[in-house]
Amino acid sequence: MTARDTVVVHAARGTVALRLSRRSALLTSALWLAALALAVASLGLGEFDLRLADTLRVLGGGGTLIEYDVVVRDRLPRTVTGLGVGAAFALSGAILQRIAANPLVSPDVIGVNAGASFGALLVMTVVGGAGASLVFGALAGAMLTSAAIVLVALNRGLNGYRLVLVGIGIAAMLSSAISYLLVRAEYHQVLSAASWLTGSLANRGALHVTIIVATLAAAVPVLLVLGRHLRVLELGDDLARTLIGGAHRIRLALIITAVALAAMATAAAGPIGFIALVAPQITRRLLAGRSAALGPAAATGALLVTGADLVARLLFAPTELPVGAVTGVLGAPVLLYLLARANRIGHTG
Repeated sequence: MTARDTVVVHAARGTVALRLSRRSALLTSALWLAALALAVASLGLGEFDLRLADTLRVLGGGGTLIEYDVVVRDRLPRTVTGLGVGAAFALSGAILQRIAANPLVSPDVIGVNAGASFGALLVMTVVGGAGASLVFGALAGAMLTSAAIVLVALNRGLNGYRLVLVGIGIAAMLSSAISYLLVRAEYHQVLSAASWLTGSLANRGALHVTIIVATLAAAVPVLLVLGRHLRVLELGDDLARTLIGGAHRIRLALIITAVALAAMATAAAGPIGFIALVAPQITRRLLAGRSAALGPAAATGALLVTGADLVARLLFAPTELPVGAVTGVLGAPVLLYLLARANRIGHTG
């Protein structure tokens, strides 16, 4: 990146200094435009196909009652939820990967999503709750799991590989607990839980849209203020404390934000796998930088989930796949590549 590619605005003490990469801004805009274009196209595709002009007319308030039901009441909440969930998972993964300086760290790999799933499943199968109570269960499960992971992993400082190993261990225990809940649940609860645990955008409504939009509305201002410290935090505890004041508090606030994003996204659509892992890695390579910026990562996540959901709906139509099944097929090879690359670097370093 050259000096001309970077715009730096210096402000007086007490204000936020904005450092904006022109390449990052252009990439973010292009990815969001692609995600929104795909989202609009997906509103007209399915068992009841509509031309793009008809879809836009319905969105503008026209069209027949059937077209309105299909586009606005059925597909629009699903699409908006998919965009928001993809952005939330990607932001969560980008934050955790940069704080731990490890590309393998993401909420689904280290057990945060498993904690959210366990909490939501506990509410679903034991309490018999749904809707808002499912959200609180997912958030509580993710927060408690994250606290356990961080407390164990912070024994000698926040080492990225220690965080991964501890998270994988806790995720394995939670998977066993989830299996136990499924075994003791009633048949209809198992069917609902099985679809939810794979990650699905089917039958999304106003509640799910509200959950994810409110989460992003609360998280984005925090990231605008604290996100500029991520590159320093990536250098390690000792250097971060030297370069910025309150590094420990900033790190904790960012971790809580990342966990909340993953938990609420899981509550809105289930634990859609690998988006948090893959999206930051894609944008990191597109930017040819040491770390992926948060803006492009969020746009990439939104694009990936929207595209995966469209594939899930159309691939075996009229049978519909859970979106998590598609992201799992795409994300698993990336995880294997990252593991192999990390092992190769470890042996040569």
